[in-house]
Amino acid sequence: MAKTFKALSALLSYPSEDLQAASSEIDAIIRSENLVDLETYRALQPLVAELAGSDLFDMQERYVDLFDKTKRLSLHLFEHVHGESRDRGQAMVDLAMLYEKGGLTLAANEVPDYLPLFLEYLSTLPIDEARSVLGEAMHIISTVEGRLAARESPYAAVFSAIRSAAGADAVAPVIEAAAETAPDDLAALDASWEETAVSFGPGDAGDGCSVDRLRIQMRAGRRDARHNNP
Repeated sequence: MAKTFKALSALLSYPSEDLQAASSEIDAIIRSENLVDLETYRALQPLVAELAGSDLFDMQERYVDLFDKTKRLSLHLFEHVHGESRDRGQAMVDLAMLYEKGGLTLAANEVPDYLPLFLEYLSTLPIDEARSVLGEAMHIISTVEGRLAARESPYAAVFSAIRSAAGADAVAPVIEAAAETAPDDLAALDASWEETAVSFGPGDAGDGCSVDRLRIQMRAGRRDARHNNP
């Protein structure tokens, strides 16, 4: 089990006094487990320093502007593949059942596809299994990373660290050209994704919602970034 995933989960969480106080501990965990390559670890330092020393209200405001007001940067995985379609509801149920069978109990206000929660779940798994599960969502991780990089956001480094911890086969990000306007409507977003199956956990769908055999259908991002603005 890798605490690095939980540390990265914390870095992507809404800034709080507790997070500020734990910033040095989070940094130490990532450094000590050595799942993140040195260059990527160094790229995390500006964000860690910002969390430790910046005004909390300013950090919270920037966080909301970045992740909560821009659908294309949403930290909710299924936002990028289902939008508001009814398929999203079943995918949420399936993912929540996966968490439950893995021993992770959701609070009433927690949404299963929230990336920090997904990373926390990965931290409870053996590293090889965690990497396998993470690999199914890597196209989403790398796409959001590219969009954050285009905005020169320090949060892009967290997504780079997730890819690094996922291992050598992780999908590299596509850095999109920045634009003054960002088409956030879901119809345009859906048009840029093609239908394919993504599984969280090994096995096939016929075995229901076993922790070892769960399949969630998602639309994966196989798009040409040159024709889509961030």
